[in-house]
Amino acid sequence: MLHSFTIHRAAALLRAGEISATELTAAVLDRIYAVDNAVKAYLTLLPEVALAQAAAADAAIAAARAAGTLADLPILTGIPLAIKDVITVAGVRTTCGSKILESYIAPYQAAVVDRLAAAGAVILGKTNTDEFAMGSSTENSAYFTTHNPWNLDRVPGGSSGGSAAAVCADECLAALGSDTGGSVRQPAALCGVVGIKPTYGRVSRYGLVAYASSLDQIGPLAKDVTDAAILLGAVAGYDPRDSTSVDLPVPDYVGVRDQGAGDRGLHGLRIGVPREYFAPGMQAEVEGAVRAAVELMAELGAEVREVSLPHTDLALPVYYIIAPAEASANLARYDGIRYGLSAPADSLWEGYRRTRGQGFGAEVKRRIMLGTYALSAGYYDAYYLKAQQVRTLIKQDFELALQDVDVIACPTSPTTAFRIGEKVDDPLSMYLSDVFTLSLNLAGICGMSMPCGFDAAGLPIGLQLIAGAFAEATILRAAFAYEQATAWHKQKPAPG
Repeated sequence: MLHSFTIHRAAALLRAGEISATELTAAVLDRIYAVDNAVKAYLTLLPEVALAQAAAADAAIAAARAAGTLADLPILTGIPLAIKDVITVAGVRTTCGSKILESYIAPYQAAVVDRLAAAGAVILGKTNTDEFAMGSSTENSAYFTTHNPWNLDRVPGGSSGGSAAAVCADECLAALGSDTGGSVRQPAALCGVVGIKPTYGRVSRYGLVAYASSLDQIGPLAKDVTDAAILLGAVAGYDPRDSTSVDLPVPDYVGVRDQGAGDRGLHGLRIGVPREYFAPGMQAEVEGAVRAAVELMAELGAEVREVSLPHTDLALPVYYIIAPAEASANLARYDGIRYGLSAPADSLWEGYRRTRGQGFGAEVKRRIMLGTYALSAGYYDAYYLKAQQVRTLIKQDFELALQDVDVIACPTSPTTAFRIGEKVDDPLSMYLSDVFTLSLNLAGICGMSMPCGFDAAGLPIGLQLIAGAFAEATILRAAFAYEQATAWHKQKPAPG
């Protein structure tokens, strides 16, 4: 059962010589071969590359053991990981879940993948995603829909649904996703794993194919809080190639996580519960599980108080003006001339029309049109400029609330995983799946989702913890204390 290991358990066994990286990688690949026909988490699998990287990791571990320097070896050495297919890996196909990039081979590598390579990690392959990360269910992938390992008739969430499902089904030890409006946290909630959206600027976006540049952020998906802390620490840090990257030291996230363990519990931590996040229409089991989680954190010593985020109801319309506007600009580069799909035509404009018409799916076209309209002459001030002004108010709501509390606790998603096909013909209903997550991207602050229970159908429920800019250590402390007092993260599905 090597495939079921966490990063920290596998790393300890690798250093002790009880397993090899090659054995571990082979076991995870066997797991993928056994279950991925049902789960459909991967778009591109790299078995030869992964086994070669594992062999190199075994050599590095042997050399460190001989030199007596095992303690200096990066903890990710020999650990098999998955990468969402909007993050480039040099020499590997990067489709972004779109037909327009079906044959695109990335000539360069994302900063986060460089960091993983330097840490000795093993890259298993690229995971499925909603096209250009636009979606909440992976049903917008141009290739196939990923299935939720807890119930194969349900969605895994999105847009990082492939990464979340791969972690949940033990098809990797952890994975990277991207989060523009909840695309790490929402699938983490629906698949019962841990997902972190770091502060904007904490993790380099170099090599992340852009959807909405002021909102996008790469984050980890993992089996428990410790693994999420390990992976975040590995990919975080300043990168001069990303103009939005912030030059701040990266804390020892595993070390600060431990402040939530032992006798200290959560004493001294102030937790806020936003009244606006428990609105009518939420699944009753979700509200009950989240409120029970908050009560448990109070028993662990936290001080719980109600807070208000008064502009919450405006976050959804603001997001769906700003994100499509940025998407319309970012996706203008897919013109059939420079790279990707190129549809033959007799004129330049007809070539544009055919290439983009054939290459983009319905949701991407919808958002390009929304964004182009919002940026057009006569509407820019009424829509885009006004949305940016309200975005500032949303950011100020969080800043004010976080003066009185250290962490905000709320649901990640208003429901558990819905059925595949249930919302594909109702875009607004689909957009509402991210109603509790997208405010954080607008504000540029950090948040995470972790398991806090199950509904009557046996589907996971996610607890979202939110903190201010660059306060990832604070949410990790709270999350670890809660995780140590519960066993939700230890429960596993059995995909067919």
